[in-house]
Amino acid sequence: MEASLEIDLKARITLLDVIRGFSILGILLMNIQSFSMIGQAYNNPTAFSDLTGVNKWVWIFSHIIADQKFLSIFSMMFGASIIMIAQDIERKGQSSVRMHYTRNFWLLIIGLLHAYLIWYGDILAPYAVCSFLVFPFRKLSPKVLFITGILVFSINSIGEIVTGLSFLKLSNDDIQNIMGSWSPNVNQINQEVHAYLGSYSEQLMQRVRTALMMHTYYFPHHYFWRVSGLMLIGMSIFKSGFLTGNLDVKIYKRILKYVGTISFFLVVFGLIENFKFGWSIEYSMFFGSQFNYWGSFGMAFAYISGLVLICRSGRFTPFTKRMEAIGRTALSNYILQSLICTSIFYGFGLGLFGQVERIWQLSITMMVWTIQIYLSMFWIKCFKYGPMEWIWRSLTLGKIQNMHWSG
Repeated sequence: MEASLEIDLKARITLLDVIRGFSILGILLMNIQSFSMIGQAYNNPTAFSDLTGVNKWVWIFSHIIADQKFLSIFSMMFGASIIMIAQDIERKGQSSVRMHYTRNFWLLIIGLLHAYLIWYGDILAPYAVCSFLVFPFRKLSPKVLFITGILVFSINSIGEIVTGLSFLKLSNDDIQNIMGSWSPNVNQINQEVHAYLGSYSEQLMQRVRTALMMHTYYFPHHYFWRVSGLMLIGMSIFKSGFLTGNLDVKIYKRILKYVGTISFFLVVFGLIENFKFGWSIEYSMFFGSQFNYWGSFGMAFAYISGLVLICRSGRFTPFTKRMEAIGRTALSNYILQSLICTSIFYGFGLGLFGQVERIWQLSITMMVWTIQIYLSMFWIKCFKYGPMEWIWRSLTLGKIQNMHWSG
């Protein structure tokens, strides 16, 4: 009986690693734009670079398949990990509260270093802050967690709609600030391009300004509600057994077929409408973004369902082994993406910032994926933890951990 439980637990952890690894790789499909182009190009594809021909189709593909979908999965996985780690600690008779807050305090430090020293688009620091606040909800039932998560997730959407309705009533200064974050002028574009092609100190000054804006404005107004809501939902679907593949196969097939299809067409409809309105700030920033905001949520559930079905089928072992390796070293791979991409695009490296079209961004993304997959496969054969996981674990436990399997 104990052996069967151990096997079942191992299968659950493997599935979670596969899902986590899949989301880490998928996130780069969108992040590559922020690494290689001005920040506004992430949400407004007309803000910078060519958007015709093959480049337009590459952006459409990335938007439909990746934008907010993989980030939603990763956020839900983080919520699930809060429950999983707390349960493991409590089974040992230890305090999950102390472990949680210590662990995520160090994640906050790692995230802040990442955001201000390497890349402003960091998600680790926001995750740590959100985890501090959602942790007390962990003992709620799956149903209550899910409903609460949806309500919190909705606040960002409601805020966007309210702002859009009152946009023309805002002060001129507020309108100009919002315009700058959507459709920058030539001087703003040149300043950012020059900074990231310059020395590290020039990059640092630009990055600090952007990171501060992300942390003091974007996070409390937008990101906090989205991430916290998804973490609560992640807690819910972990406790319900959905995320660990314990539900009936028919449920996963129905979500993949019906929720996935409806969400896909919702995203596509929103995309068509945004192009019809010319990506104007009045429509696309506030109203047009809602289709993908909610559509990506449904598509994330469809992706998870598909991965559960793949893992339960026992087929596609080469794929699942690679995703598992990425998932087991997720933090290291997330930081590695930043190190590789900033070395390619920033001035201290190849200096290609603002010069690489979207079709070649996609090629670079696939190159990074290949490096990460083979490096991760090799690493987990030799070590228990990824390098960043080892640092994080050592800081959390207050002593140097043994990395080698033989130790």
